[in-house]
Amino acid sequence: MSKPERRHAALAAMGVTAWVPRDAAAAVEETAASPAPAPAVPAAADMSGADQTDWDSLAAAVAACRRCELHKGRTQTVFGVGARDARWMVIGEAPGQEEDRRGEPFVGRAGQLLNSMLAALGFRREQVYIANILKCRPPGNRDPRPEEVACCEGYLQRQIALVNPAIILCVGRIAAQNLLKTQTPIARLRGQRHVYGPRQTPVIVTYHPAYLLRSPAEKRRAWQDLLFAQRVYAEATRGSG
Repeated sequence: MSKPERRHAALAAMGVTAWVPRDAAAAVEETAASPAPAPAVPAAADMSGADQTDWDSLAAAVAACRRCELHKGRTQTVFGVGARDARWMVIGEAPGQEEDRRGEPFVGRAGQLLNSMLAALGFRREQVYIANILKCRPPGNRDPRPEEVACCEGYLQRQIALVNPAIILCVGRIAAQNLLKTQTPIARLRGQRHVYGPRQTPVIVTYHPAYLLRSPAEKRRAWQDLLFAQRVYAEATRGSG
């Protein structure tokens, strides 16, 4: 199957037709060409020694973590998965029931849709790095609490530093607001080039796959977000190869 055919198949799996209306495509191009400025997000306090932690030590620290009450109800921690030198990093909210059982982020129906979204960009799941704001499942899949996010923040900071991605795709309101330290609604976070941390890593925000499963009419906007992310990535890596 050729690359265009694979993309069309991935878009079909997303529930999006393989074409983009001229006015929608133009709007995406215009936004990508002149993104609204966003302030750099200052890094929060690191864990003690976290800036020197390698992958194996970091994974072990997460697996043994007892920093917040979430450890009492977990089956296991959900560290992250994918290529540890990936150019694209995907950050979601927190593990759900199936993720808690399997120890891997974005599995089940939401994970399948995320895989289709990545395939539409030309990536296999194994070619990106996927992590969550929280490493343990909140009971009843409730929203993460600020103190829980704070306990996990150093782990995610170190994962981002180790991967050193060229772009971060933030999926969902909660992931975006916590990563970018903002209360701005997701509708206003979409379509802008944000940045994260001292390396000024570009961050693009889109809808969470679970939300898209509940609201399939929004898949067209999610596809526009992916096109925008693709353009920002190309600009960020231009001349680097």
